[in-house]
Amino acid sequence: MAFALLYVLWGSTYLAMRVVVRDMPPYVAGSVRYLIAGPVMLAACALMGRKIRLSRSDLGRLLAISILMLSTGNIGVLWGEKYVASGLASLIVALVPVWVVMLEAWVFRAGRMTAKGLFGLALGIGGLLVLLWPRIASGTHMGRLEILGAGILAGASFFWALGSVFSHRFYLTVDVFVSAAWQMTLGGLVNGVIALTTGQFQKTHWTIPAITGIGYLIVFGSWAGYTAYIYLLEHVPTPKVATYAYVNPIVAVFLGWIILREQVDAFMLVGTVIIIASVALVNTSKLRHAPVDISVSEETCPKTVNVAGD
Repeated sequence: MAFALLYVLWGSTYLAMRVVVRDMPPYVAGSVRYLIAGPVMLAACALMGRKIRLSRSDLGRLLAISILMLSTGNIGVLWGEKYVASGLASLIVALVPVWVVMLEAWVFRAGRMTAKGLFGLALGIGGLLVLLWPRIASGTHMGRLEILGAGILAGASFFWALGSVFSHRFYLTVDVFVSAAWQMTLGGLVNGVIALTTGQFQKTHWTIPAITGIGYLIVFGSWAGYTAYIYLLEHVPTPKVATYAYVNPIVAVFLGWIILREQVDAFMLVGTVIIIASVALVNTSKLRHAPVDISVSEETCPKTVNVAGD
């Protein structure tokens, strides 16, 4: 059920974000969304008798995750969608699993990427070039803005992947639903402070489409989708959770084409196939673990080696 919610609902949120960001600056949208979704969910958890009090270490870890995922990653997607169509945005963000494997291999040293994974990584870069080639070749002002948006989306997907890896590795004393509620609450507070200090609330237009889009993001993006995501990160290896990237782009491209009349050309179709193939290759490749020397001499002490993996 959690995978089903994640696969379908998060694909539809790109459309909602594209609508919202037309009238709301990103940090305003991020603060309103999460300051409603988080506290309401936190109150529901308290009424159900769940422990919602955080330890100091819980607070620090949840704040770090919320900043990476909700105040940087998610807000970056909103910024990117100011310049890039929702379908194209979903395809760039679909590379999150590639970032996850790269982080596990090259930052957290959980193992080495296999030849299959490296080929998938190269394929993903090629897929991005196919998607962006019409914008690169056009040389127009609009084309340059779309390339800027694509760069923002690539950065946003990196920070989302980093937050996801930390979320999977961190130990918390609260359950997964309370964790998700606190992450949204903390993320909303951070977004609200940034929106206030940068004057973004004064630039907001409270239109019916924007308010409706925020409502959709609260119910289906946060309460259903994000909770399912955090639940899966707690119970399933991160690369398996990242398989939502196979389905989300297809849903997003279809909805953008049907509802917003976004253009779907040959570059988009070919790029979609290449990127999904890239994600599949990287996600199904195993990190190769180096052999551990467990010999002990008089000059060395026994070592315990913890290797994260499936």
